[in-house]
Parts: sequence; C-alpha cells; structure tokens
Amino acid sequence: MPPNDNRIDARDWSLLAVLSVLWGGSFFFNGAGLRELPPLTLVFLRVALGAAILLPLLRAQGIGLPKGATGWRPFVAIGLLNNVIPFSLIVIGQTFIPSGLASILNATTPLFTVVVMAAAGDETLQMRRMAGVALGLAGVIILRGWGFETRPGQGLGILLCLGGALSYAFAALAARRLLKDAAPLGTATFQLMASTVMMAVVAGVVEQPWRVPMPSLTTWLAVLGLAGLSTALAYIVFFQILRRSGASNVMMVTLLIPVTAILLGWLVLGEPISMREIAGAIVIGSALLVIDGRVLGLLCRVA
Repeated sequence: MPPNDNRIDARDWSLLAVLSVLWGGSFFFNGAGLRELPPLTLVFLRVALGAAILLPLLRAQGIGLPKGATGWRPFVAIGLLNNVIPFSLIVIGQTFIPSGLASILNATTPLFTVVVMAAAGDETLQMRRMAGVALGLAGVIILRGWGFETRPGQGLGILLCLGGALSYAFAALAARRLLKDAAPLGTATFQLMASTVMMAVVAGVVEQPWRVPMPSLTTWLAVLGLAGLSTALAYIVFFQILRRSGASNVMMVTLLIPVTAILLGWLVLGEPISMREIAGAIVIGSALLVIDGRVLGLLCRVA
C-alpha cells in the first residue's frame, strides 16, 4: 500500500475516469432494475452475477480460493462494508429519491473517507484535501442542480444514501489494512462471493425473490450491465487504484461520476450541455487539482 498523502499519477487518473463511467452507470441500471425487482433482490443479483463473471477469469489467472475461515474473514468484512451495506442502502434510497440526487449524495464519499482515514490514523488530515473535497461537492451540486421534486420518504432516502457513502469510507479503511498484498482480481472476486452468500440470506428472508414474477428482457439487460460493468469490471479497476494510490484518492471517483454521466449523455445521446453543467465541471476539475496539490505547489514556487 502506498505511503500517506500520496498523489495520483497519470495512469491512475485515467483509471479513475474509467471507474467513474463504470460506477456512474450503476445509478441508471438501478433505476431500470427497480421497475420490476425489489431492491434487495436486485443487489443479490448484482453481486451473484458479478462473482460468476469473475470466477472464470480467476481460474484462468491461477488464483486459488482463500483457505479456511481465517482466509475468508477479510473478504467477508470488505464484502459487508463495500457491497452488502452500501448497495442495499443506496438502492433502497433510490426508491424514495431520484437517481440524480442519489449521485450527489454519493459524492460525499471522499469527504467521509478523508475524515475516517484521519480518525483511524492511516492518513493525515490535510486542510488542502478537506477544502478540495468540499469544493468538489459544491461543483457536483452546481452541475446536477439542487432543485428536485418533493417525494414521500425523501428524508429517509437521503439518509440511506448518506449511510451508503459512509459505509464506502469504512470499506476503504478496511481494504487498506486487510488487503494490502491481495491481487485486485482476487479481491474483487472473493468479496463478491462473500457478499453473494450474505445477500442470499438477507434477500431470501426479507423479499423471498422466488415469488417475484419473471422480469422482462429490459430488466435483465439492466441487471447484466449492473453486474458485469458496474460491479465485476469496476471492482478490478477500484482495487488496482486502491493498491497504487490509496483510499482517499480512489474515492475521489464519486466526484467524477456526475461529470462523466453528462459527457456520455452528450456524446452518445446528443443531449445538450448547459452553462450550469460546464460551470460545475470546471469547479470539480479545480477541486481535483486542489486535492492533488501539485499545481498549487508549482504556483507557490513560481510566486
């Protein structure tokens, strides 16, 4: 694991951009899947299919399964904090609030991560990073817009999504401490396997998914996108960045997600980009430069 307060190199900036696209799609896929599937069943399908997609790759790479309860313990902990709790809270939250608001609340993850890592003594609490994260969150709000319709249970939905963001922060801390030498592919697969067992119990007790009517093809495509792109592939990228650049840095991806979502809408769907969205993207870009610190250091030396 890299040293404290490390900066991100060009390769990991590129991987962060890729990860923002993969995770940004999860809000769309969740919204589509929730039309015909109950939330916990959707989460179960997400982790189960994600694990199934990664298992052949694991075998092809010759990576063996963890041995015994001791070997599985860290992956159970990561699966609980990184999948079971946040996926469930966010997808249930999306039944009360729109996807756009959920993505704004998800962008609080780096703020929680900086505080959690500092409180645990794993990273120093730098005012520059705190200011950068706060600036980035302001940029997300500008980009997305704060106007949203009032819905029944909206307060609960907001709290659930914030709880998911906080769980991601604790997951980053646990992964830094427990999985510093684990291969990204193995980590991604084993945590999803552990999450599948836990979600099978939770969804089975709460929702009895075997009683749910067979979903349509559109819903199954959304589930496959959620499992294959936003889960299996995304976690390989996530754990690669985590090993190289650290927990606080990898969680900055949540600031990039709204930007990439709007850019994809423009490139793929031909959706117009407003001046408000451009302003929000500029603020987010400035925030990332503040967090990284190198540009500020160069300006100070020049001055």
